[in-house]
Amino acid sequence: MFKEDKLTLGLGFPLEAYKGSFPKMNLEEQMMLAKQAEDYGFAALTVRDAPLYDPNFGDVGGLYDPFMFLTYAAAHTKSIALTTGSIVTTLRHPFHTAKSAATLDSISGQRFVMGVATGDRQIEFPAFKVDRENKDELFRESITVMKQLWQEEFPSIQTERTNLTEGDVVPKPEMGSIPVFGTGYSSQTIEWLAEHTDGWMFYPQELKKQKALINKWRGLTEEFKPFTQPLMIDLSERANEAPKTLETGFRAGRNFLIDYLNAYQEAGVNHMTVALKDSSRPAAEVIQELGEFVVPKFPVNREQKFTFFNQ
Repeated sequence: MFKEDKLTLGLGFPLEAYKGSFPKMNLEEQMMLAKQAEDYGFAALTVRDAPLYDPNFGDVGGLYDPFMFLTYAAAHTKSIALTTGSIVTTLRHPFHTAKSAATLDSISGQRFVMGVATGDRQIEFPAFKVDRENKDELFRESITVMKQLWQEEFPSIQTERTNLTEGDVVPKPEMGSIPVFGTGYSSQTIEWLAEHTDGWMFYPQELKKQKALINKWRGLTEEFKPFTQPLMIDLSERANEAPKTLETGFRAGRNFLIDYLNAYQEAGVNHMTVALKDSSRPAAEVIQELGEFVVPKFPVNREQKFTFFNQ
């Protein structure tokens, strides 16, 4: 997925265009398109985590449990990275999350990149009996506890949610840890995220603002730590169609899209996850066009190995 000064493209599940809150998420179709994306050279497939469906929020987000769904996707693919955007760690016990992540990492052959977040659906915190005002501390706790569990054998851990004095969480990741990417600010400072995470998932914004933010991020990290963002686009069937701003993202032909991606690559974005929900064309058509004409200009880094800086 990642190489300094380079951009790669990924796709976000569900791999379908749909209106309203619920996708069909037909598993056979999803896996067929996932394998197609892998064959075309997309770098990653991403799934969202939405513990509860909130009708007031609208989109259901991730229909299936993210760890189970990505495990299923791992069994149907070979090399494409599998990511979460993002696991709501404030509502999950860090022992369970660490074990699920390490299991997926092992089953997928070290293809898992875990995006993490504090959660943004208002009904979830009271439903789980979690104090929303404490989500910043719960997020920090989840990161530090998981990394300690992955990197140490029989660690002693005492935090607000943990009291580990005996036993251990297994399996341990083969590479010593799992890449953890914060999402947005996650109720933290950028300085904390730069020190304690392996990369940053941020939201789309105007080019100059994104470039300024990336420059600030780079100034806080001694080593290369990737910067990623989603991309909401309705890809026109006309290659030269000029861009038109939509409620979420924009509509344009592939030629403008290539220019857009080049500009954000130059600004320092290392990976973009394409969302297909609001597409006016079938997902298979969009994946094919992107795979044939766009992805080759932003190829995956087949020789790149991920190095952990927070061990």
